[in-house]
Amino acid sequence: MTTERILGLSAGNPDGSADILLKQALRAAEAAGADVHMVRLDDLALSLGPGSGRDDSAWFWDQLMESTGFIVSTPIYTRTIPGKLRLLGDKISGPQADVAFTAEILRMRAAGEELPVNFPIDERVLRARVGAFICVGGSLPSSWKSLALPLMHTLTASAQIGIVDQVQFAGAGSPSSIVLDAEALERTAQLGREVAAQLGRGYDEVEFRGEPGVCPLCHLDAIVLLPDGIECASCGAAGRLETADGRITAVFPTAGRQQSILSYAEKLAHFREVQQTAARQAPDRVRIDRIASEYARWDRTLRPPT
Repeated sequence: MTTERILGLSAGNPDGSADILLKQALRAAEAAGADVHMVRLDDLALSLGPGSGRDDSAWFWDQLMESTGFIVSTPIYTRTIPGKLRLLGDKISGPQADVAFTAEILRMRAAGEELPVNFPIDERVLRARVGAFICVGGSLPSSWKSLALPLMHTLTASAQIGIVDQVQFAGAGSPSSIVLDAEALERTAQLGREVAAQLGRGYDEVEFRGEPGVCPLCHLDAIVLLPDGIECASCGAAGRLETADGRITAVFPTAGRQQSILSYAEKLAHFREVQQTAARQAPDRVRIDRIASEYARWDRTLRPPT
């Protein structure tokens, strides 16, 4: 059997509930034939800016690019995910992580077309990948967990990693106490098996195995009410609310689904928007720099003692 590599990322304390759940998923994936590896977020040094110390984000990016599966497990802090996990997401996102930016830049370079703004790219991002998310918190009400899974999707959206499953658990209020929840352990093992089973599938071939959710693309229930319809707060898919038999349902037509940042069509539109904006602003570069320098000279910044 040819093995596929799954990278697990734990954003929790060593041997805490999030850590345990990730190990449960990876063990199940390994038993299904996958080659599994695990990274702890706390082992990564992430600098806050140039020259501010060691930064392991490039090393982590390489680990992800050499994997075909990605499972992230995190504790939930105050309704959302740890700030360091968001920082890592910011560092590994951007044009080099975007499949449309990468494909279009490669195409334009090969055709000799002018790029108004050129970005460094990594061709490995075009490789098919699947992933899954695990969130665990102590509080029982859903209101204390509502922002966790939507933010997890920011880790994988640019690279268009196909999400196979996502789960969220509650009631793990003391260290490592998730071990008392047999259903959570089995559900997480199922998640690991599902990821292993779909390794190598392209984005459009991935079968989502979790709860369906309101949004048909990210399968989450965070909805923005707009004057003329609704929008998924997680991925941007556009739709409308309909009422039938006293029940309100969300409908996302094909055109609205294309507006999701998870769709290649929207990624491509975003690439073109960035290029067009750069082209429009290029003739004003001298003026931009002149005005910006005026603001640079005005400095009332407070800084902590070193």
